[in-house]
Amino acid sequence: MKKIIVTVVLFVATISFAQNWNNSLEDAKTMAAKENKKILLVFSGSDWCAPCMKLEKTVWKSDVFKKEAESKWVLIKADFPKKKANQLPAEQTEINKKLAEKYNKEGNFPLVVLLDEKGKVQGMTGFKNVSAEEYVKLLNSLQK
Repeated sequence: MKKIIVTVVLFVATISFAQNWNNSLEDAKTMAAKENKKILLVFSGSDWCAPCMKLEKTVWKSDVFKKEAESKWVLIKADFPKKKANQLPAEQTEINKKLAEKYNKEGNFPLVVLLDEKGKVQGMTGFKNVSAEEYVKLLNSLQK
């Protein structure tokens, strides 16, 4: 019985700290307008881009970022994995390609784009070898 209770508590704790990364810009725009937030669009190569993996580990998974994101941003991740085992569904791959055509024409990875609720670019940045706290400050500085 104790194991079941511990498992449930851990599961609930994990869910409460999970981030909600969206896949659709249209959904993100709707949420951003409704919640009065900006959109944070991240272009990542999750299985081949070393700086992308470092951002994931040090920033996106940090409590500092999660707390800030919850109150300020609607999150979108456009991932471009290369390994066959990590391929996304064809529909999602096409959505990500369209996002890249509009917001990442140069094909930079990682690229972090701050958008307003209508999808207008507010600022951009890439990988910085800094702490999560410093990266969050950088993201906040992009807001106009």
